[in-house]
Amino acid sequence: MTLLTPTRLTLRRIALALMLPLAGTAVFARMAPAQGLFDPVVKVNGAAITRYELDQRSKLLTLLRAPGNATALAREQLIEDRLKAEAAAANDVTVDDAATTAGMEEFAARGDLTAEQMIALLGRGGVAEETFRAFVRAGLQWREVTQKRFGSRVSVDDDDLELARETAPSMAGIRVLLSEIIIPYRAENTEQVMNKAQQISELTSTAAFSSEARQFSATQTRDAGGHLPWQPITQLPPVLRPLILDLAPGEVTAPLQLDGAVALFQLRAIEETDAPAPDYNFIEYAAYYIPGGRTPDALGRAAQIDAQTDTCDDLYGIAKGQPPSVLERGTKARSEIPNDVAISLSRLDPGEVSYDVTRADGQTLVLLMMCGRSETKPDTSPKAEGEKTADDEKTDLTNQVATRRLESFANGYLEQLRSEARIIEY
Repeated sequence: MTLLTPTRLTLRRIALALMLPLAGTAVFARMAPAQGLFDPVVKVNGAAITRYELDQRSKLLTLLRAPGNATALAREQLIEDRLKAEAAAANDVTVDDAATTAGMEEFAARGDLTAEQMIALLGRGGVAEETFRAFVRAGLQWREVTQKRFGSRVSVDDDDLELARETAPSMAGIRVLLSEIIIPYRAENTEQVMNKAQQISELTSTAAFSSEARQFSATQTRDAGGHLPWQPITQLPPVLRPLILDLAPGEVTAPLQLDGAVALFQLRAIEETDAPAPDYNFIEYAAYYIPGGRTPDALGRAAQIDAQTDTCDDLYGIAKGQPPSVLERGTKARSEIPNDVAISLSRLDPGEVSYDVTRADGQTLVLLMMCGRSETKPDTSPKAEGEKTADDEKTDLTNQVATRRLESFANGYLEQLRSEARIIEY
């Protein structure tokens, strides 16, 4: 099992309230307020998991926006951590403080933070440094155990790669009908917005979702109840595709954290088409920055620019005489585009604009214009740094196949450990 990886950690804006435990679950029903904070709630082969550890892991998972019920997930993770620690001892695997600290830095870097910054942000949410350290250490231990036990059994040849290519799911012939809600928030109302987003994510009625969109969404689709037209799933940002494919019609995604906002999407319909849509890997777009955030003046200015422009080239006239930083234009790979920008661009055809994204903690409104999409990067310059070659693609696929096999061995081993363990719940 790998470390939980957040899409993007923006912890300073995350709600600090702990999710409620599962009602009716026996282990929690027997937890009386008078019981000690360090009393065991579970024992795994005699190793205790305390109420304090359960509370701390629950808070950590809530702050990291782990899907599902944080308390139930924390309980399962802590049980697995005890089993993994036993396996580490049995396999002579140790993870020292230096390796753990390096792992904390690596984990925090995924959210553009240092370990020190992440520890401070978690601390504001009531999570102790040692809780974060233990979370990372458990992941590192298990990675070393599985590599030591099964690494030599994992090999990938050309036949394996060809099979992986042939069996890879294709999205080219799928189109979806979605509704959207994007709710901005500030530091002072984060908790209320997140609670509201959680409530919306549990809806199954398209009418109810549309009503919430008209009331709370900040997108230009709000007056239409958040309704989007049919669009190829390949037009959606990579972060959305698996989330949407996991839905049944009427269901809503879990709240998706963006920069200063939270997004939800409801699937209204899905179908396969006879004419597969191309999967555009590169997007050319322009971003024009308007001071004022979502104030009426800034939104009015954005609407005025929308009326005055038809192409991305027209924005140069709008920006004339202003600092160069007010307008940015370029072509980026999908993976390089921030999620909030990618979501906004996915609705647009060339020449169309949107202005529901902000920057500078909500103080700057971003007018986005779609310039064009392409399947390959325009060959106007020497190969860009980071652009993948055929050898790079083969290496990536090899690593993916090897990782899946290693995870399969690891999951089987963990299931064996659990079946042999003595687990007592209090």
